[in-house]
Amino acid sequence: MALMRRQSLVKFDAPLCETIIETPKPQGGGVLVRIERCGLCHSDLHIQDGYADLGGGKRLDTTKGMTLPFTLGHEIAGVVDEVGPDAPKELIGTRKAVFPWIGCGTCRDCLAGDENLCTRNRFLGVAIDGGFASHVLVPDAKYLLDYDPLPINQAATLMCSGATAYGALKRLVDRPRQRNLLLIGLGGVGMMGLSLARSMFQQPISVADINPAARETALSNGASVAYDPADPDVAKRIMKEFGGFDAIVDFAGSEKSMNFAVSTVARGGKIVVSGLIGGNFNLPMVQWIYKRMSIEGFMTCTLAEAKELMAMARAGKIAPTPMREEPMADVQKWIDELRAGRVVGRVMLTN
Repeated sequence: MALMRRQSLVKFDAPLCETIIETPKPQGGGVLVRIERCGLCHSDLHIQDGYADLGGGKRLDTTKGMTLPFTLGHEIAGVVDEVGPDAPKELIGTRKAVFPWIGCGTCRDCLAGDENLCTRNRFLGVAIDGGFASHVLVPDAKYLLDYDPLPINQAATLMCSGATAYGALKRLVDRPRQRNLLLIGLGGVGMMGLSLARSMFQQPISVADINPAARETALSNGASVAYDPADPDVAKRIMKEFGGFDAIVDFAGSEKSMNFAVSTVARGGKIVVSGLIGGNFNLPMVQWIYKRMSIEGFMTCTLAEAKELMAMARAGKIAPTPMREEPMADVQKWIDELRAGRVVGRVMLTN
């Protein structure tokens, strides 16, 4: 009997621990992937907590429908070990990245190609078991993406930090004014956003983060200017110097990061928010109108957009971002490090 090892969530707001079960069999058009890499994402921390911060002491319960033990992890790349009876047999032995943002397949959003908007979704590592394990069941072979000649770490991280950053930036590409761009929050997604923005935009790319090490890393990876949002006068200086930013992506998604974004956006500018740190954001209606600003929330991209992103990467148009490899068994240690703000770039867990 083949066994599968998992780093499992067995209790919310508690450390992961190893569980061992019989390796599942793929059904229908599904596939079983032996995991070689799985990236650690900040959203994994929220799932482990069992809630999202709504601000003002309020919480959104995210445990509904989840059965423990549960396996987190959604930035997955590995080898196809087994396929269901309706999946192509020639997939066995191939190395693939796994698109994790899988919908129910039958609702109006899924039928329109917007599986990332599905309310009955099957997101790997979020709604169904994910990648902090030796294997993962993928519901359909169509969610497997070729990644050769990319390094496997880059291929895996494209499936979340890449997909999130690409989708967020894509919503700014066709704006009529393209004078400047600001990226707020330089974790794994923010660093990926910097790499992608260098390919997608011609204008200078500025960044902002409270972590000096993150700012230095960004400057060495192509950012033109790095701001410290904790500087009490920085927003006033930005507005006085050049009138603010036409396009901003908030990869942090907190009250402080959004306040900084609104205080530095130019008249007629747009802010895309994709971070999930949480909190509650308030904006006077008059200020919204006077500034003619747009604010759009964004989380993950579609399968079609993930394929666009992978094609860009395979064509050599995306510079690698900072990453470190660590053993899968140490995932809880690195969750703790990420919570403490001591991780720059992405931690890739290896089997």
